[in-house]
Amino acid sequence: VAYEQEDYYHSVQWLEEAVRLFRAAGGQWSLEDEGTLEDALDHLAFSHFKTGNVTYALSLSHELLHHNPLNGRVLQNIEKYEKLLVAAGPPRVDGLKRPSSTYLRTRQVYERLCRTQGSQPMHFKNHQLFCDFFSNNHPVLLLRPVRREVLSLQPYVVLYHDFVTEAEAEGIKKLARPGLRRSVVAAGEKQATVDYRISQSAWLKGSVGSIIGKLDQRITMLTGLNVTHPHGEHLQVVNYGIGGHYEPHFDHATSLSSPVFKLKTGNRMATFMIYLSSVEAGGSTAFIHANFSVPVVEKAAIFWWNLHRNGQGDEDTLHAGCPVLIGDKWVANKWIHEFGQEFHHRCSLNPDE
Repeated sequence: VAYEQEDYYHSVQWLEEAVRLFRAAGGQWSLEDEGTLEDALDHLAFSHFKTGNVTYALSLSHELLHHNPLNGRVLQNIEKYEKLLVAAGPPRVDGLKRPSSTYLRTRQVYERLCRTQGSQPMHFKNHQLFCDFFSNNHPVLLLRPVRREVLSLQPYVVLYHDFVTEAEAEGIKKLARPGLRRSVVAAGEKQATVDYRISQSAWLKGSVGSIIGKLDQRITMLTGLNVTHPHGEHLQVVNYGIGGHYEPHFDHATSLSSPVFKLKTGNRMATFMIYLSSVEAGGSTAFIHANFSVPVVEKAAIFWWNLHRNGQGDEDTLHAGCPVLIGDKWVANKWIHEFGQEFHHRCSLNPDE
């Protein structure tokens, strides 16, 4: 999955482990396994090439050629890698540098944003950002508006303060605890546990407690969207202990084979995430391309659109859950899908929006 998504930093780690296991077998492979070894070596060599390690990519290509001497494509790769190394000249002796790749640049931003413990855009630097009492013209909220803080316009990200009470937050955590399991990510049509998402999660249906239905109603009042199942997914409660994190990712599906589409209600149009606890350090939500992060604000909720109005994914919503350094972070996620929103969030007449 990492390789298919051009996440070569992580694909190197997985493929290195696969090649190590094959080598540990002492060469006793079946024909099927041997083909798998060649495939792993091939993908590993390319991953190292994409992350700037051309020398090791060349070494792996020679090993691959040993298993398959007639592979013309590998011969072409070897020739290309050798030319690149000659053109680069002898290695410099002023110390190693991280390879310059899109992924590593993304990771550098991710790490910097996480170190700042929340680096929100300053309202005085961008006069289009503001705070207000928000009602969305809903009769209930007209009498009791919510404190809204607009954090970003592109992508559109807002923070709703005091979205839940302390008692409600504790009630949600209590309902979720018995069902907590290691969190997974989409892996093709299936799901898998990975090292870049360390947390526990549980799914809560509306039938488990009246509080779930109340949250859905509250989200609808604020967003105007239809969040009832299947137009909105069941509430996902996530617990991040010390060191818990989720590296840069999109909430919307980037592949048609993603399990997100199993509901048959389209892609994840929007994310509504509720902070159920506070932490002493770490745990911010970092928006990588937008270059800002949001600290954990207990009882608040953060909302953003994952898709443009034309249905295409918004690349600027690439975000991460920063590692928790001190404390115990609890959040609840409500993902809202495209179908069922036709009269609540209309498509634009401009296909480029």
